[in-house]
Amino acid sequence: MRFDIVVIGGGLVGASLVVALKGSGLKIALIESRLPAPLPNDTSWDSRVYAISPGSAAFLQTLGLWQQVEAARITPVYEMKVFGDDGAARLDFSAYESGLSELAFIAENRQLQTAVWNALTSIVDESVTVFCPAQCISLVWHESRVDIQLADGSVLQAALVVGADGVNSWVRKQAKIEAAQHAYHQIGIVANFSAEISHFNTAYQWFRRDGVLALLPLPDKRVSMVWSANESQASKLRDLSDEALCCQVAEAANHILGKFQLVTEPVGFPLNFVHVKTLAKPRLVLIGDAAHGIHPLAGQGVNLGLRDARELAAILMNRGLQSDCGDFMLLRRYERARKEDILAMEFVTDGLQKLFSSPDPILIRLRNLGFEIANRLPLLKNRLMQHALS
Repeated sequence: MRFDIVVIGGGLVGASLVVALKGSGLKIALIESRLPAPLPNDTSWDSRVYAISPGSAAFLQTLGLWQQVEAARITPVYEMKVFGDDGAARLDFSAYESGLSELAFIAENRQLQTAVWNALTSIVDESVTVFCPAQCISLVWHESRVDIQLADGSVLQAALVVGADGVNSWVRKQAKIEAAQHAYHQIGIVANFSAEISHFNTAYQWFRRDGVLALLPLPDKRVSMVWSANESQASKLRDLSDEALCCQVAEAANHILGKFQLVTEPVGFPLNFVHVKTLAKPRLVLIGDAAHGIHPLAGQGVNLGLRDARELAAILMNRGLQSDCGDFMLLRRYERARKEDILAMEFVTDGLQKLFSSPDPILIRLRNLGFEIANRLPLLKNRLMQHALS
């Protein structure tokens, strides 16, 4: 079976790339190990949510995906309030003051995943083939193609392989692409709550000595919590009763939204930094978490991946007379286009995590002073928002 492009990994980023290439004239395959879980029949909420930037929302809208998500499940963010760890320093962002309709949209993972897979299965021509559930067991590079063997014995041939298979990318390892990694020794605890006081479409974030707490607005008075807690603190949080956890979160949030009631059970995942040495090799590119792994304190991981998909799709759609979509010079255009954005986000998120993890009293004063200074300079604040909005 011969294809122009084989995308390995059917998460939001990989599947969005396939949808973006619809109508390109390219023959594409998507390989994914498991089908996404169907949407439940009840009104329950997914504990995993994304802060989708306006730029990412516009990209998803051009693909016809954003319109497929139930509007009542999407919450626009109009303001964001960020607090330092001295009880006084803060940084405020406002969509109105920035001349924007909104700063971001909070949407559930499973809603977006369902939308993109519905779009995949609705492609009625023969340009896209989905192999799912399917498992890759080997990749063999040749000068003019890549052979991909599946666990069922099938062999696919591709001019280009796109690795979109997550932060522990199997594709990246098969290609022997180096990745610098370090553990943050933090656990991301996520859960949804119902709050006593309305959030008024405001996102909150507290930089604390024991980690970073974020509360993202959901419809009505619900909020989604992402608490990037030190391992010892995370262990304590997961051992708490539902009532005790609600009290702990309310206290950590300075009771800004009053009392909480738990809506979804807390789930934890380890946090790691991953810097990939190169995004492209002959007949291979990496996108999404396979290409970078950043701390969630800025909520930009999925947006970074969607910008990868958007850029790669544009380059492949506008490759001119170049008939070989696996040509290394063509793929280098993608790497050059994405390098600055990725490096900047890695530098900011990794730097902030290290800065606020330091117990040095001088750094404590300087980091909170930085918040105070930035909050008084509108031009600087707008500059800080540019990456987050794109």
